[in-house]
Amino acid sequence: MNLPYPLLDEVWYWAAALVWLPLMLYCLRTAPWKGLMEGERFNVWLGCVVVLLLLWSMKAGVKPGLDLHLTGIMVMTLVFRERLAFIGLNLVLLGLTLNGALAWESFALNALMTGAWGVLLAGRISWVVDRYFPRHFFVFVFLKAFFGAALVVIGLGVGAASVYALAGTYDGTYLLEEYLPYFLLLGFSEAWLSGMTTTLMLVYRPEWVASFDPSIYSKSK
Repeated sequence: MNLPYPLLDEVWYWAAALVWLPLMLYCLRTAPWKGLMEGERFNVWLGCVVVLLLLWSMKAGVKPGLDLHLTGIMVMTLVFRERLAFIGLNLVLLGLTLNGALAWESFALNALMTGAWGVLLAGRISWVVDRYFPRHFFVFVFLKAFFGAALVVIGLGVGAASVYALAGTYDGTYLLEEYLPYFLLLGFSEAWLSGMTTTLMLVYRPEWVASFDPSIYSKSK
């Protein structure tokens, strides 16, 4: 799900930079840094960045830009909420770029397509679950952390394929038949990873999960 340089026309990378910069500045200015500095949360945040850096480094693909890898975006969003999750994912991409896995020219585009789009999907899924389903411990785990994580990965695949199709990089039929189906399998793996990780944190360290309110969910275990 990494969009490499120069696979697309230059206009895509410049347009992404113009959108990414104000979004990043907004998140840096409004993120709940004070809450992050309380207790162990800052160390957990940095630890998640390192884990995702390793996770994103393990990828598979047969053509340039058609990569597959686990993301951990739903876990990151549930634990730290949208703005800190987005900043953390940017740090992951920064690490990959410094390591030579990505080009600097594609940083903003990847930050939008993987970071911003993924966090937006995770946040909206979480909102829908809270809005239309009961506040129950198992609803949180299965609908948000498990099925929600799968939907995020599938949404990332659809987003990347849409960009490639609009840019004329790959034929839409090829993407639909040879690329997107693999995201169903990847989504299943992402769901297990996200569900297991979130469950362990809720059992042993529920205070780490910012979107989990023990006063509401603990009564419904």
